[in-house]
Amino acid sequence: MTALKNTGIRLAALLVLQALWLETSHSQVPANPAFSEEISKQESIYQSKGEKVPEGYSIDRSLVDYTLALTSGFDPALAKLGPQDRWLDVGAGSGQAILDYYTPDYDVTHREGWERRGSKAQAVAMSIEDRRTPRWQQDAASLGAGKINYLFNRRLREYSLDELGQFQVITDVIGGFSYTEDLSLFVEKVLGLLDLYGSFFTLLQDVRSEYGTNRPHYAGAPFLTEIADAEGSEVRVCTWLKSITCVQVSCEFKATWIPPVEAFRIRKVCNDVTVPVLVPNHYKAGTPPERRFQLRTPPPASPGRTSATR
Repeated sequence: MTALKNTGIRLAALLVLQALWLETSHSQVPANPAFSEEISKQESIYQSKGEKVPEGYSIDRSLVDYTLALTSGFDPALAKLGPQDRWLDVGAGSGQAILDYYTPDYDVTHREGWERRGSKAQAVAMSIEDRRTPRWQQDAASLGAGKINYLFNRRLREYSLDELGQFQVITDVIGGFSYTEDLSLFVEKVLGLLDLYGSFFTLLQDVRSEYGTNRPHYAGAPFLTEIADAEGSEVRVCTWLKSITCVQVSCEFKATWIPPVEAFRIRKVCNDVTVPVLVPNHYKAGTPPERRFQLRTPPPASPGRTSATR
């Protein structure tokens, strides 16, 4: 894969070595040797080290990278968090973005809301492997117990709501949202951890945009993530997200990135969340992998509870 670029920032540097996997509880992962082989190849990529790590992998994405990659609503949403609020970063790598949030430079560039932020929100970094650096250890000690936490050696599906609690902001930059073989279960889990009126910020690269005007970036290749309805017709990812109940969704397509990306903000507006189930029917290991899903049933039509843009 070629590197993603935008104003000098390489989105390839945003690729997460520790993708968060969610095995199915409500959809069927194809039980065939070819699918299992691709999953095994993908796991090998995650475990690769040294010279075997694919080109473009990085675990030290900065908060600037997040701000450029995610929707325009991310930066003000994070800046508005106060000391009683919580931020979860899924697939956080070394946790660099969280460390950047706690620097004096952040307050210099985000003067609005400085008094409300005070000592800032509690932040939780989540990773399959322990990628902490000496700087993380030093900053965690100086900030005091519990201000920043780093969770590892367990996958997102293995944590309960009682263990993690709820969050006002959740981020995922080329993490589990881009890698999981069970996209609907992943989103369901994230929304369960999201506080009422909180927001989940994430993105996909090389995907059909909300308006459907783009083509796959690589000639002769499909989009990296595709969804079809029960009859086989295309369903855009943005459209599928908007079919989730109790959320407001905004989608921002960034055509100048290479490959292009679509960033999503999913805001939880009520608690009766229903995520239309996607059944995986294609998976090809990669960074990120190629994935195709099919809706098990049509999205629910619930007047008064359906999602809306804003």
